[in-house]
Amino acid sequence: MLRINTRRLMLFLLLTSLLLLLGACANGNEEKNESTGNNNTEETQDKMDEDMEDMDHGNMDMSGSGEVPEGLKEAASPAYEVGSKAIIESDHMPGMKGAESTIVGAYDTTVYTVSYTPTTGGERVEDHKWVIHEELEGVGQETVKPGSEVTINAEHMEGMDGATAEIDSAEQTTVYMVDFTLTTNGEEVKNHKWVTEDELLPVE
Repeated sequence: MLRINTRRLMLFLLLTSLLLLLGACANGNEEKNESTGNNNTEETQDKMDEDMEDMDHGNMDMSGSGEVPEGLKEAASPAYEVGSKAIIESDHMPGMKGAESTIVGAYDTTVYTVSYTPTTGGERVEDHKWVIHEELEGVGQETVKPGSEVTINAEHMEGMDGATAEIDSAEQTTVYMVDFTLTTNGEEVKNHKWVTEDELLPVE
């Protein structure tokens, strides 16, 4: 009788161990799947963010002709003189932040952030940087107050020229036209408009 009970006990212990082992494997697979799922979700979100960033700036005319609006005055004593170097601290487009630039022009004016719907259709552009006073149609000499509606006379981005925009902010400062090379793909950008003085740092 003792031998039978011992066999039954050993069999019971063996079955219990197998069940515990199978349960542990199942839990491990579930945790792995959950972890993989979280990673996939994060990767998908990152990709979506990158795509949105590309969509926001994909139609930006990064290079320009070098021509400036009529009436725009050259800065008398800019912090960064024409021909000097400066590091760009703004990220208006991918590959811009951290790039070393050459100052092509320096001008004293009022800069605006604007929101508008492109004339070519598509989603409304919010808080675009920058449009200068001389690129606004028929506004006179006085600074345009935030909340005002204006017509843009510049083509920094596709569908911008002729668009009705709302002024989000206004600031009197020195703006710069710059040449630089994108840090992302090495593409050269010529006569980019505009970078403000507080978006530049000296080259050390």
